[in-house]
Amino acid sequence: MEYTPKQIVNELDKYIIGQKNAKKAVAVALRNRYRRNLLSPEMREEIMPKNIVMMGPTGVGKTEIARRLAKLVNAPFIKVEATKYTEVGYVGRDVESMVRDLVEVAIRMVKNQKMAQVSDRAKELAEERLLDTLIPQRRKKSGVKNPLEAFFGSQSAENEESEEESTAITTSEGRTRMKEMLEAGELNDRYIEIEVEDNIAPAGLFSAMGMDDLAINMQDLFGSLLPKKMKKRRVTVKEAWHIFEQEEAQKLIDMDEVTEEALNKAEQEGIIFIDELDKIAGRESGAGPDVSREGVQRDILPIVEGTTVMTKYGPVKTDYMLFIAAGAFHVAKVSDLIPELQGRFPVIVQLDSLSQQDFKQILTQPQNALIKQYKALLAVDGIDLEFTDDAIDEIAYIAYLINENKENIGARRLHTVMEKLLEDISYEMPLDDSGRKITLDRPYVQKVLSDTVQDRDVNKYIL
Repeated sequence: MEYTPKQIVNELDKYIIGQKNAKKAVAVALRNRYRRNLLSPEMREEIMPKNIVMMGPTGVGKTEIARRLAKLVNAPFIKVEATKYTEVGYVGRDVESMVRDLVEVAIRMVKNQKMAQVSDRAKELAEERLLDTLIPQRRKKSGVKNPLEAFFGSQSAENEESEEESTAITTSEGRTRMKEMLEAGELNDRYIEIEVEDNIAPAGLFSAMGMDDLAINMQDLFGSLLPKKMKKRRVTVKEAWHIFEQEEAQKLIDMDEVTEEALNKAEQEGIIFIDELDKIAGRESGAGPDVSREGVQRDILPIVEGTTVMTKYGPVKTDYMLFIAAGAFHVAKVSDLIPELQGRFPVIVQLDSLSQQDFKQILTQPQNALIKQYKALLAVDGIDLEFTDDAIDEIAYIAYLINENKENIGARRLHTVMEKLLEDISYEMPLDDSGRKITLDRPYVQKVLSDTVQDRDVNKYIL
């Protein structure tokens, strides 16, 4: 299904409250990708994605908008922090690693899709392997035979043939019976010993030095030259079936095809979310950490502008990837970025701070609303939790008030408030299976959270 911009916004509304401008911007960017794919190859190459900068305080939904957007269209997505990259020569990761990470995500996505397509056949092959493990094959008798038997025959040879026939019949009947028991789940808890591939690689020198990409490449190089190491594991039949199924599915898929499709998916549909962009905004001051800020921007620039990054799967072009940057931009401004980088993010969106009404909607409306989450968690222990409308209003008011008096951390403040509110209830869960019903109202919320509201930050009064 191809979504229109309005349909994309409607889908995002199921999980994110407010922020209409940001939702509209990403919806249009996503739709433009679909429109571009329908153009002629000549025109398609000329159209680049319009990258986006989201400005707004923490906890208002910047990351969630990008993550839900990628999940909606099943696009490769990664979130990176701009502060973990530093200019070449300083301690930190290479900026090209964000593209390599995106390719890894694309490989995993395509591989899972291909394995799902062959899951039925893989399950059959896994069942046969499991039956071979459960029913040991009959070993042939060893020993030197009389050479004259080849010419004259012998009674013992006839006996052996009849014995083999009867054993084959018995084995066939036993295999059929074992298969019926296996499919019925009667053997799930039985422990067996199987051989699996040992994929755990020891941490080497390159990993210790922070050169993870080089360590992975060296591991792949030597892994293809050396024979695969096997190890024995004692697992249940159910676990063994799952392990065999994964191994057989891996054998059935063509990894060259997976790689080719994943690289194309990363290039044409990949979304890279660069968070904390404001932390690297600013010009060089001549000394200190500010020296590397502009260097990081200049290193990120070619990635966003469009370049070719070498990965262990082959070269990957970043020209048509969608980059969404975000930051609070309280101190630094977008204009503090180097002009070349500003030009690569033509769409700038301001996200609003959350109001008390927004907090109330976050508690109740989204499909993953906090109140729904806590009710489901406590229902596991037999607690039927209910909230009155005035209790929800009070929770939203207290969260908003704390954000106003202390640091504004957006919707994350609701997690702090809810954990404090339900701490005693979660601790004193019922000991019997009968369960109990608990209804929270405004007086209870005020009683439990009164200390939290009165706890002001005294640091602002210290000279």
